[in-house]
Amino acid sequence: MEDQLYLGKEKIGRLMVKYTIPCIISLLVGALYNIVDQIFIANADYLGSYGNAANTVVFPLTVIALAVAVMIGDGCCAFVSICLGKNEPKEASVSVGNSILLTIALGIMLAALYLIFSDIIITIFGGRINNETFINSKEYFFWITLGIPFYMFGQAMNPIIRADGSPAFAMVSILCGAITNIILDPIFIFIFKWGMAGAAIATVIGQIITAALALWYICHAKTVHITVNNFKLNARIITSTLTLGICSFLSQISLVAAMAAINNMIRKYGAADIIFGQEQYAQIPMAVIGIVMKFFQIVISTVVGMAAGCIPIVGFNMGANLFDRVKKLFLYLLTAEATIGALALITAELFPRQLIAIFGAANESIYYTDFAVRSFRIYFCMMIFACINKAAFIFLQAMGKAVASTMLSMIREIVFGVGFALALPVLFGLDGVLYSMPVSDILTAFISAAVIVLSCKQLSHNKIPAHQI
Repeated sequence: MEDQLYLGKEKIGRLMVKYTIPCIISLLVGALYNIVDQIFIANADYLGSYGNAANTVVFPLTVIALAVAVMIGDGCCAFVSICLGKNEPKEASVSVGNSILLTIALGIMLAALYLIFSDIIITIFGGRINNETFINSKEYFFWITLGIPFYMFGQAMNPIIRADGSPAFAMVSILCGAITNIILDPIFIFIFKWGMAGAAIATVIGQIITAALALWYICHAKTVHITVNNFKLNARIITSTLTLGICSFLSQISLVAAMAAINNMIRKYGAADIIFGQEQYAQIPMAVIGIVMKFFQIVISTVVGMAAGCIPIVGFNMGANLFDRVKKLFLYLLTAEATIGALALITAELFPRQLIAIFGAANESIYYTDFAVRSFRIYFCMMIFACINKAAFIFLQAMGKAVASTMLSMIREIVFGVGFALALPVLFGLDGVLYSMPVSDILTAFISAAVIVLSCKQLSHNKIPAHQI
């Protein structure tokens, strides 16, 4: 417990650096699994845009697994941090034990469902755009599914490790897995010629390494000490843990809903396009949107990493009733997130050709390049607001404002994200799919601003409702 006291005393700036940088790196490295696969796939002449499109189809299905994992992990992280702030380490230990059981059980269940309904699932996410894409999607999906339990365990334990006061180890565990993937991808794809299976197998091996390191740490945790009794399911603690993590779940799972809508609108309106309605070009919009989303994921991983890294700091100070420190951290975070959004905006608007070149654009048609440039510039035009929105969602979650956080996330991802993805293409065709992103972010920003102002006023007057502390 003494190791945690500095969370209520150390300078806010120093705490942010210590906790957010490892978290950012962890999430960035985690994001690189799929991105690295896509880079090597795109540059393999026997896979190309067909492999890229398949990767785009399967990507949302890994996000579903991530959604469940971060709900458990982030919820447990927030619960543990608040418990430590209140000097209740036993409650924290029970939360960790229960979270481990939930992660393992749900990981196995999800993998089983994926294997049983693979064809249906791939079709729902746009895999039938043409036969070559469907075949590649099935191959990639099968092997990725085998690694789902390991992936979920590593991702769920990562925030718990941070809450235990070891953000550096959390970063290293993810980094080791990602480095393994980067080493094995070119070997399996270019030397062994294993294609989509090779990319997936490399990913799964990396995930197993991350899961093994996380398991080792949990057995040697510093602050939270796990015993056999901690694995007895406690409905009250499970409910509290999952309630705190529900925003993380909805943020990810609603992204899946938006991706499903986007992928199907791409398939529908791409078929009606003069160019992309042709069989040999049909996969291009799907492949391009996947690439744009990967760069978007890099930016959002940075933003979410910064906000999620603050969860232990916020939770401890909320539990200790140090509201002035929470407010100061909130303002620091919003400023940093807006800066990240501005940098991403400038990069996407000025250097789209350089960005797509990383994904083998030189091997593709001029239609591929033109659509990719347009996609980057439209999709990222409101990136500053996207970053601020994400920061607000997660920070409110860390404060215990689960309802406000959940509602904001649902409005952004379901009401706006899915709604505009379905509606705008009716008016603007394929470009409507692209416009759905910035329109959703600017509208959500107005709502987020009101919630942010109200939360800051509550912190200033120490009027946080008791059930949120």
